[in-house]
Formats: sequence, C-alpha cells, structure tokens
Amino acid sequence: MGNITESKSSEPAKTYADPFSAFRAEMDRMFHTFLQSPTFPLALPFTGAQSGLVVPTTDMKEGDTAITITTELPGMGEDDVEVTVKNGMLTVKGEKTEEKKDEKDNYHLTERRYGQFQRSFRVPENIDEAKIKAAFEKGVLTISMPKSKDGTHAERKIKIGT
Repeated sequence: MGNITESKSSEPAKTYADPFSAFRAEMDRMFHTFLQSPTFPLALPFTGAQSGLVVPTTDMKEGDTAITITTELPGMGEDDVEVTVKNGMLTVKGEKTEEKKDEKDNYHLTERRYGQFQRSFRVPENIDEAKIKAAFEKGVLTISMPKSKDGTHAERKIKIGT
C-alpha cells in the first residue's frame, strides 16, 4: 500500500490498493519519461554509436516464394556482420567501429566511435533453412529465406556474399 508522488507538485499523490499496482505505475511513468527524452537514441536509423547502442533500420517483406529481410548498415562491411540461424531463430549481429584522425601543425585530433548490435527474428516453419542466403552491397544486408513445405531448423552460419 504505497503512494507514488509525481514530480509535478500540482498533482495529488496517487494511492494504490496493492504494492504491485504502485510498482507498475512507477515503471510506466519511468518508461514514459525515458521514451520522451530528446536524447533517446532510437529515433534515427543506426544511431547511438557513441553510446554503444546501435539500432539498424530493418525491413521484412514476404513474397510468394521467399521472405526477404533488408538491413541498412552504413559504414560497415561484410566482415563486420555475422548472420546465423539456430533453433528457428535468425540472428544478425555486428560491430561498427570508426576512427577519424585530423592532424595539422598546431593540433592533433583522434576520434573513435564504437557500437554493437544484434537483432533476432523467428524463422517460420515453412522456410527451408538450408537455402537461406545473405548478400551485402553498398551498406545494405539482404537475407533471402526461401519457402518450403519441409523446412528444417538446424544450426549453421550463413556466409555473406554467396
């Protein structure tokens, strides 16, 4: 039986019948405050590298014969990204590192940025996991998952570029 006092003094304190309702209300308030923050890094594609949080833009499209996942990874190469499938889950993960050096007569500047990401997708039962392919071109990763009636789920690493 707790009270939650809002930060605004014009609102009266709310009283809840049980501690779980009070806890949930406080968590909802905290998430709302966090998500409304102008520094929240998920608003732009592939942002937050300076804080270590990287969220690439991903699109998924289902066609008659395949499901295609397209992920924008600007500034990254094939060697920076890994695509795996295990237990019916397709996982795309990678790291973005960037180093910038600027040297002139009277100053020396070195900046480094680093960020990791990992996204996982459930592979539908009608996908033939043995035929999943990935290609990387001009900063865009494209994963093609062909449909099949006899899809199987076994672990394997998917080579990018083939």
